[in-house]
Amino acid sequence: MIFLFLIIVTIIVVLYGKGYRFGQTEGKPGLSGTGLLVATSQPNGAQIFVNNHLTSATNNTINLAPGEYDVKIVKDGYFPWNKKIKIQREVVSKADALLFITTPKLEGITDSGVANPVIDPSLRQIAFTVASQSARKNGVYILDMTSRPILTLQSASTQIVDDTLDKFSQGIPSWSPDGRQLVATVSSRLGFPTTYLLNTNFNQNPRDVTETLGNVNETWILQRETKERSRIDGLKPVLRNVISQDFKILSWSPDETKILYTASQSANIPTIINPPLIGTDSAPEIRLIQKGSVYVYDIKEDKNFKILDYIPYATRPLPLTWFPDSEHLIFVNDSQINIMEYDAQNKTTVYAGPFVDNYVFPWPDASKIVILTNLGNSNLVPNLYTIGLK
Repeated sequence: MIFLFLIIVTIIVVLYGKGYRFGQTEGKPGLSGTGLLVATSQPNGAQIFVNNHLTSATNNTINLAPGEYDVKIVKDGYFPWNKKIKIQREVVSKADALLFITTPKLEGITDSGVANPVIDPSLRQIAFTVASQSARKNGVYILDMTSRPILTLQSASTQIVDDTLDKFSQGIPSWSPDGRQLVATVSSRLGFPTTYLLNTNFNQNPRDVTETLGNVNETWILQRETKERSRIDGLKPVLRNVISQDFKILSWSPDETKILYTASQSANIPTIINPPLIGTDSAPEIRLIQKGSVYVYDIKEDKNFKILDYIPYATRPLPLTWFPDSEHLIFVNDSQINIMEYDAQNKTTVYAGPFVDNYVFPWPDASKIVILTNLGNSNLVPNLYTIGLK
């Protein structure tokens, strides 16, 4: 009897864990199968509305009958999160909401005027030039976004070269693929353009690489190609063929599980993972891609989502940047900064004030966004500011 009792209890526990509940089945009492919705949010403690009914609070698990539900996660002081989620029997579905505050805080990083900011490939350092000070204070600076300044962020920037040797403040810095070096081309006092190779610490005697710039560029190109090849070589052969034929890769997500790309030609992406995984993102995907449109392909789930229709990117920089969590994209459009999920859902405008369009960078811990702005005052030289998101 004890053994039989343990078997029965085990069966009940297993069925309960799979989502089965006692209730009405076809109008009669019985055991009905349900699916599980795991609802989480950052920050937690938000309200969960299922089909406009307050159901629970995050972080929690909800049993629902199979079907499609409108799930809304709401917290005071934050923009709401909303998504249609498909619930399947015995399958765990996720609603993971990153909530953004409705009153972001603006904080200055620099106060001496900034030009030509450029972020390194690791998305951790921003190089920029300063030209409004003395020769020793002008030059190239680096903002290390991983440092933890004691007082304010204004102490997080470090000068790596000044204007005593040449007009570095007039140059445009460019990062190496590993983020350990930069090159800057300036018009020297003799009137000829000169290119220097700079390290990320202070350069007392910058190295003139004008005559050997071709070798430097070849080395950097080889580094980029080697890294790209190592990423692609780890993929399934059928996916490698699709990428080589149909994708023009724009960027990889920070965790390298997703690809932001434009379609190099119209094509149909074949099923890579067969049978398809269960419990994946239920947002509608598009496998038939159109040339020139922008998409995100999720390698782990074999899902493809359309982000934007064709835009002539040759005329301006791409308005999309990966957010550090690899689950969101920063989308700059119509003088607004938006953050949306990688499946193009839940687009949220987090900033609509004045800023220079081409200079919007994510903070590595996803707590802020860095912008270049003069706060709408044309008499001021733009400076770097952070927009707090948490």
